[in-house]
Amino acid sequence: MKIKTAQILKNKANTVPILSFPSTQLLGIGIKELIGSSDMQAKGMAAIHQHCNIGASLNMMDLSVEAEAFGAKIHFADDEIPTVEECLIEEISEAEDIVVPKVGAGRTSLYIEGVKKAKELIKDVPVFCGVIGPYSLAGRLFDMSELMIECYESPDEVKVLLSKTKEFISQYIKAFKEAGADGVIMAEPAAGLLSPALAEEFSAPFVKEIFDEVNDEEFVICYHNCGNAVLSMADSIASLGADIYHFGNAIELKKIIPLMPEDSIVMGNVDPILFKDGTPEDIKNAVAMVYDDCAGYENFMISSGCDIPAAAKWENLDAYFEKVKELYSAKE
Repeated sequence: MKIKTAQILKNKANTVPILSFPSTQLLGIGIKELIGSSDMQAKGMAAIHQHCNIGASLNMMDLSVEAEAFGAKIHFADDEIPTVEECLIEEISEAEDIVVPKVGAGRTSLYIEGVKKAKELIKDVPVFCGVIGPYSLAGRLFDMSELMIECYESPDEVKVLLSKTKEFISQYIKAFKEAGADGVIMAEPAAGLLSPALAEEFSAPFVKEIFDEVNDEEFVICYHNCGNAVLSMADSIASLGADIYHFGNAIELKKIIPLMPEDSIVMGNVDPILFKDGTPEDIKNAVAMVYDDCAGYENFMISSGCDIPAAAKWENLDAYFEKVKELYSAKE
């Protein structure tokens, strides 16, 4: 286990939820202002670090950034995380004509700069960047449902598209590393929509190539998949070589922990929607339930099941951190 990974695991009370966009409430700004300014992104990360007992600081989990760099049309709103409004290609045969953009295209330069500035503000915990996975990016450049069909009908052309998404993501992570990022969280949620066989063919090998290209002893790699089929993909996922595996609340976390490498951390999986729609008591109960199920595993750390919504209530977030601290304090 890498030194930085071991340090995160050693301090389990310093939980690592996927928490970034609620920083808008701490800064008193909207989402558009946050994603449009590297200064605001860094300040948002620092604000969460100051307010919360976290074991690592995460930049914005914005899964539209890479698609925008390729040229996809993005929908922006002040109170919503950006989404892809119009795909880049209409037919899989067009994948051959896609030009892999240079890192810095679209908002990627802002996000890289945001991490660089966050490293200047945050000194005592690792700072992680966030990227989308290769199959999930392909599904934003080409219709997601059509992509699944083409995995059967035109597998070679799908792999042409995946080779291009893989190339860009790898270069993007390397740019984050040069900016000082201590690790990366790759979100590959669309792979959870595939059958185990398809995920092993069209997601896992491309993810692993990226991880192999960016991996070193100083850089922590986290793989996130919030699909409900990850249990059936466990062997493939475990072979990716990640330092941290992060799973969503669509599964019982206790079932997949023993299927992951013992020298990796497994994180999850409090329902992120509860942070917006629930009460502090709901959050505390959910935290306790996940903890009771999984605390027996030494490599388990509690986290949110996915990205916590921008509109999450801070009283619920505070309840989450309070309950985690209470549970681990009682164990000491």
